Amino acid sequence: MEERDRSYYERGLPGYHDPMAGFGGAPYARSALTLRLVLAAFGFVLSVVLAIVVLRWLPEQAWLGWALLGVAALAAMNFAWVAHRKRRGEPG
Repeated sequence: MEERDRSYYERGLPGYHDPMAGFGGAPYARSALTLRLVLAAFGFVLSVVLAIVVLRWLPEQAWLGWALLGVAALAAMNFAWVAHRKRRGEPG
């Protein structure tokens, strides 16, 4: 695969993650990366805070606290991936 520079991504990637790209004359979808970044950060912080609350004050519901920490890990991975895409130069 060829190495792509920042200028390739600045134009945007038409049809990227859009199965209906250009169908019936519709414009290509654009990804709202900044919104995804903010929502991933919010989800991470909220999940960690709720997990701490559950594990501290509801020890009989510890499974819920661990599940919330799993959600926090997923939010952190999503945040890292979206930050990578933005740093690469994709618009959004």
